[in-house]
Amino acid sequence: MPDDQTMACMEVWGGSEAVDAHVSLSGLDAWVYSRPYAQAAAGGDVYYVSACATGRINRLLVADVSGHGESVRGVAVQLRDLMRRFVNHIDQARFVTRMNKHFVECSAAGCFATALVTTFFAPTRSLSVCNAGHPPPLLYRASTRAWSLLEADAGNIPLGILEFDNCDQFAADLEVGDLVLVYTDSLIEAMPAGGEILGTGGLLQIVRETADPSHPETLIANLLAAIDARTDGGLRADDVTALLLRPNGTGERVSWGDFFAAPLRILRSTGGALLGRNPFPWPELSLANLGGTMLNRLNKRQRRGFRASRPLPGAE
Repeated sequence: MPDDQTMACMEVWGGSEAVDAHVSLSGLDAWVYSRPYAQAAAGGDVYYVSACATGRINRLLVADVSGHGESVRGVAVQLRDLMRRFVNHIDQARFVTRMNKHFVECSAAGCFATALVTTFFAPTRSLSVCNAGHPPPLLYRASTRAWSLLEADAGNIPLGILEFDNCDQFAADLEVGDLVLVYTDSLIEAMPAGGEILGTGGLLQIVRETADPSHPETLIANLLAAIDARTDGGLRADDVTALLLRPNGTGERVSWGDFFAAPLRILRSTGGALLGRNPFPWPELSLANLGGTMLNRLNKRQRRGFRASRPLPGAE
């Protein structure tokens, strides 16, 4: 069974090491599995989860960075620092553009990445999705008991290829019991000897045949076992990472205590960084960063902004 992790406000958790964990967030449950290639200490797949100062904004990142092992460890630390800096932003665009800038700066060394960044806003159960050259997530709707691809008509290129000022993103409204599965390309590139790769169509078929949405705690393990059986152990050829998230109906209201404690948490984190007690960088001191946790008016304005950038085709 996965280990249990409970996220505190203003916390960032994750890395590039092997993990099998259940993460409890305000409004969201997540299951994270990662296995580096050849049993290495760290792999080219990077995963992170963050919670804002009031717990209403949950950000989840899965990235596939070029390279393996120790060469990626430094990249994972830098992505963690960026997650910490923008932890309270309800709009993930600035975080993604800064990620891309970092990879552009180190592109001369052949460093680039595909990434899937999601931001879940607990009060409305809205999921914002930014796809930078990554395989599309899978969506399970509890109301229809059906799996489908969660994708828009177009996406962004992988990080580190070209500079851009804003990321293209779309939004989906989720209900309690819905599931979203994010994964790296090893799941769709697995193939039996002399056969063809699964592709997203093959993965979707296996999920429909084998996944049990009523038991999300075992869904990833059962899915990987089914892929291995279908491809004669094809998952052993690369890093493997999967992240499953499920709205749980909590976190829709923020207590007055958390509301008034939010700016104090931000200032305490900043002060701790200045005094050397907390790692740099400190959270960005901006209206958007404070507004993401406290100001409902700014929350609504920013939500309209990222939701209007690209609606999900067929969204309810």
